[in-house]
Parts: sequence; C-alpha cells; structure tokens
Amino acid sequence: MSAQGLFTHIDHVGIAVRDLDEAISFYEEKYGMKMLHREENEEQGVAEAMMAVGDSTSCIQLLAPLNEKSTIAKFIEKNGVGIQQMAYRVESIDEVCATLKERGLRLLYPEPKRGTAGSRINFIHPKDAGGVLVELVEPNPEGMH
Repeated sequence: MSAQGLFTHIDHVGIAVRDLDEAISFYEEKYGMKMLHREENEEQGVAEAMMAVGDSTSCIQLLAPLNEKSTIAKFIEKNGVGIQQMAYRVESIDEVCATLKERGLRLLYPEPKRGTAGSRINFIHPKDAGGVLVELVEPNPEGMH
C-alpha cells in the first residue's frame, strides 16, 4: 500500500457538544443539515448523531457525553466544546492499521472496534498525528440505518 490511497474520503469531523438534542436542532435549523443517524454507544460513553453535509458523503458527527467518565466529557472539561477529531474513510481498516503500525504510528486500540452504525474504527494517537485525534472508519457495507 502506497502513501497515497490509505484514506478515500473525509468521513466526518467529530464535534464535542454538551447537549445532543440542542446541537441537532442548531445544525438542522441554522445550517439546514439533515440527521442521517443517531445512536448511543455505551462502550465509548457517547450519544452521537451524524449530520449530512449537503449531498456529499461527508458528515458532521455530534458527540455528547453519556456520563462524566466518557472521553467526550473529559475532552469538554479540558478543551470546551468544539472539534474533537478528524475521521478518514478507509476501504480496509485492517490493512490501513497494519501499514500505519509499520510506519511507526501508534493506534489507540490493538484491534478495530465497532463504531457508528456498525462501522469499524480505530484512532491514530494524537501525539503521532500532529496533535489531531485521527479516526479511521471502515463503513458498514449496509450503510446507516
């Protein structure tokens, strides 16, 4: 796998918010975005909503903490609300993770985990990615329901 071709698209930008319903309303009413998917991820301690950016395949992911111990709650406490991560879409997360490890980058999980709508995800450690939490997303072939 070459340096080109690891990522296929910007999948989404994750935005940490305090109140998911309030944030959804803002993005719908002010920006005219449509919510594609909403779910709670107990394992990661977040309630999330994917908001479509026009007719593109890119989204804004709104992330609200389910409890004070979640990574999003800790992020908001430290940084306030705002951009929490940049997510790139990949075709094979297993291959991309192996390539990144070979290139000396640390991943947060030894194996990909379940993400939004049945996707598979992993993260590049921010200290290895210029201070940005980079998420890798292999979409669920069945899409968002």
